[in-house]
Amino acid sequence: MEKHTNFILFLLLVVVVFTGCSSEKSVPPTRGVYMLMDTSGTYTEELDQAQRVINFTLSDLKPGDSFAVARIDTGSFSEKDIITKVTFDDRPSASNEQKRVFQANISKFLKSVKGSSHTDITGGILQAIEYLNETGAGHKIILVFSDLKEELREGYVREGIALPLSGYKVIALNVTKLRADNIDPRRYLDRVAGWKQRVEEGGGEWKVVNDLERLESLLAL
Repeated sequence: MEKHTNFILFLLLVVVVFTGCSSEKSVPPTRGVYMLMDTSGTYTEELDQAQRVINFTLSDLKPGDSFAVARIDTGSFSEKDIITKVTFDDRPSASNEQKRVFQANISKFLKSVKGSSHTDITGGILQAIEYLNETGAGHKIILVFSDLKEELREGYVREGIALPLSGYKVIALNVTKLRADNIDPRRYLDRVAGWKQRVEEGGGEWKVVNDLERLESLLAL
């Protein structure tokens, strides 16, 4: 009787262990993508490239996936900087219509966009984290279309703010070199290295992609 009881307890323990492992590994297959677009200074001249990235991302996302595009502005930790957002319907016809509306919203924005005087990249990433966490997506990706030079208005505090990015991919796109970078390339290298450090300290994965053809593999689950 004692052996029988011990065997039953052993089986229950095995079930609990394997159930726990299964639940820990269970990640929703959906993707959430949040793209930040730099609209400061001369970087507005690069926004045609941004539209290419947006169109490609739209074509790659599936029903249940979420996508949002926001501008990097003077103070970007704000929902008002989200240009358009969507979670795609399970019905193909509805999903296709959502993508059409998304593209129309982006085109309208790009035709009237005015350059911002400051560049709050940190605030934009914090807003991206908040949005993507709310979607419940299993795979979260932040695309940063910027030269990565953060310039804050006086009084804005971003130094020392941690970026909670565990489980996130952060992909910097089209990181153009500034005029000062040509004079001293260390400026560019330090800027990229600084963001890499912040993302990885927050538990995230960091990539720089200047060849947009490589984006497809990085968006894959």
